[in-house]
Amino acid sequence: MAKFKVVGGKKLNGKFRVSGAKNAALKMIAAAVMVENKVILKNVPRILDIFRMIEVIESLGAKVFFDENTLTIDSSNVNSWSPDEEPVRKLRGSVVIIGPLLSKFGKANFSEPGGCLIGSRPIDFHLKAFSDLGINVKANEVNTKYSLESGDNYRKGDKKITLEEMSVTTTENVIMAAVLREGKTVIDIAACEPEIADLANFLNQAGAKISGAGTHTIEVTGVKSLHSVEYEVMPDRIEAGTIAIAAAVCGGRVEIENIIPDHLSLVLNKFKLINIDYEIKANGKWFNMIVDQKSKLVAPNVKWIDTRPYPGFPTDLQSPFAVLLTQAEGRTRMFETIFDSRFDYVKWLDGMGADISVENPHIIVINGPTKLHGKEIECSDLRGGAALVIAALCAEGESIIDNIEYVDRGYESFDKRLQVLGADIRRID
Repeated sequence: MAKFKVVGGKKLNGKFRVSGAKNAALKMIAAAVMVENKVILKNVPRILDIFRMIEVIESLGAKVFFDENTLTIDSSNVNSWSPDEEPVRKLRGSVVIIGPLLSKFGKANFSEPGGCLIGSRPIDFHLKAFSDLGINVKANEVNTKYSLESGDNYRKGDKKITLEEMSVTTTENVIMAAVLREGKTVIDIAACEPEIADLANFLNQAGAKISGAGTHTIEVTGVKSLHSVEYEVMPDRIEAGTIAIAAAVCGGRVEIENIIPDHLSLVLNKFKLINIDYEIKANGKWFNMIVDQKSKLVAPNVKWIDTRPYPGFPTDLQSPFAVLLTQAEGRTRMFETIFDSRFDYVKWLDGMGADISVENPHIIVINGPTKLHGKEIECSDLRGGAALVIAALCAEGESIIDNIEYVDRGYESFDKRLQVLGADIRRID
């Protein structure tokens, strides 16, 4: 397995261009199986999760061509509703292929998906929502496989369903399952993340009729078919936040190109409280963020920082933010409300010299600033892995980071792009 070797203590300087949003592109790739002809997606990150989703739709018969960051998908030969088990087992997000298959064929066979070790993420909410739509669900609990088939009341008629929780992937799955069914589908208690709105925009440009995406009530009016479309994936807000945090803890001046400030409103508010020196400037379609850290970092004067569904503080920035707080003066409590096993990275930060205590599976207390020292450490999930890279960049001495395939799942060529900023990081066997 590959590792990162990082020599910390280097300031970061230069420009960093944010990739397309991983969690939007993944769903668009799944949705492409509903489109009768070609789909061209631009600004697609070349990351492990994307390649695994490509494997999923190729196993259904799709033809895919990936040139730099442009993905061309031809689904005219998709004739299967049973994706191969191997790529599905490796990718939690592969669950969103069920909705498009139900829309296209009225049936889907599926295995329990895999993914990061950050707590229980059952697909029960998806199955309940499909059942409410009129889908018959059969589960084989021995090998965790599922068979879904449309019932008599799925294909036609208006429906209103209420989701069990504001789950992003459940919301997206139901949207896609409703796109090609006859009638109107109203989804209540929908998640409202920007990636959902981007997926809806993509589908609408292909001929779908979706309104309300980005709110907690979404309406889908079914259409008979979807047509070819060319679409640019929006910038990744989590990658933008990750690099901004790295720039703040390492010092120097980094210009982060292609961000959408509205998608990071609460994060930017916290940046102000912590004394991160940044400015936002227009850059055509998107914006740039310049981090030029001169001020002393301080813990925010709040009861705690708690992760919430959008527009709350994103759980995917919780672990990078914890590294930031190890370098800020004061005490901060972080409350992880979404996942129950997302603090595995803390033991590695403790070994590097951080002062962090785990009160329970959902709350940690961070005291700073502390000097971090290079160590041999190990990733166990995507965002925790990115946090450990940031910690190694600002630590004294050399760090070896193992299991970096987790980082490769969500950050394109992370080591090479950090090298351009002056980081001493390289990939080793």
